[in-house]
Amino acid sequence: MKTTIFIALIVSGFATLAQVRTPAASPAGSVSTVVGLTDVKIDYSRPRIKGRKIFGEGTGFVTPYGAIWRTGANDGSKITFSDEVTVEGTKVPAGTYLILTWPGASEWTVSLYKDVSLGGNTTGYDKSKDAANFKVRSEKLTEKVETLTFNITDIADDSKTAKVQLAWENTSVKFTIGVDFDERVMKDIEAKTKVSPNTYATAANYYLENGKDLNKALEWMNLAIAANPSAFWNVHAKAKIQKALGDKKSALATAQQSLDLAKSNKDGDFGYVKLNEDLMKTLK
Repeated sequence: MKTTIFIALIVSGFATLAQVRTPAASPAGSVSTVVGLTDVKIDYSRPRIKGRKIFGEGTGFVTPYGAIWRTGANDGSKITFSDEVTVEGTKVPAGTYLILTWPGASEWTVSLYKDVSLGGNTTGYDKSKDAANFKVRSEKLTEKVETLTFNITDIADDSKTAKVQLAWENTSVKFTIGVDFDERVMKDIEAKTKVSPNTYATAANYYLENGKDLNKALEWMNLAIAANPSAFWNVHAKAKIQKALGDKKSALATAQQSLDLAKSNKDGDFGYVKLNEDLMKTLK
């Protein structure tokens, strides 16, 4: 009996050693970024065209128009949000979702599906488990994309929106995600300005850039400057706040102060000489 077990273990060991790793037909892919303060990540398997017709009308295509698609290979594609977001206007809680699609000639239906255990078995799709379901326009690409590719792109200047793009063959589809970080930032400002003067400048700049209480922003910037009077970048920001308050005379004097400090800085002006000169032109 012991001999039999010993032989079985040897055979099992050889079987393990004999396994050969080869490239996957649809390699794993991942893309992630931070939108505002929210982590967004997509994990997917990437099928190739391999000479096939991908999107079109009828059974001659890998993904026929109107048919549900797992939007990738193997277990389908998953998207994860670290915070609640809006997707094409629909609120979606933090979590991981399958990306299911129904391609069309000019318009696609997209579902973010709550039950990730569905995997690639789209025959088990249940509409009641959609976290979001929406339609988006598709676009034709001028250059063929051989391997299915997801991107997180078009992040807005205010960091409040971005687009998720799917590109394969000659088709591109995008949908918009929106994030809300203002409440978190405001709570952070409230907490940290009570204990650290170094955050006053950050708080003041946030108030200026987001149209909040400018008098409070000026108060905070004055505290930051008092802690570090040679910080000409903060003095420049103070001038911008004064301008936004409509006090051009004070803003001009403050910009001149920042200009003089920047010129005298032995480590360089970091572009603030020009920034102040440009600002002063708008104040005369």
